[in-house]
Amino acid sequence: MWVNTETPSAGDLLVRIGGIVFLLGAVATLVTVAPLFLGTDPFPAPAYFVCMLMALGFLLAAAGVVRTALAQRAP
Repeated sequence: MWVNTETPSAGDLLVRIGGIVFLLGAVATLVTVAPLFLGTDPFPAPAYFVCMLMALGFLLAAAGVVRTALAQRAP
């Protein structure tokens, strides 16, 4: 079994945090949209803003990928 002894870079950390935030936003989206399909009362409008965590997570992960790529490119 291989063990990674490298310390994670800041870009890797951004990608991990972005993935977690994206998953939270995806779950929030499913919970928020479910009443629309189930025929129950929809959530109030502020609940839909929590769904924006998906976009925020995607942007964090993308920033981490770019940061890691730039760090590998520099000598």
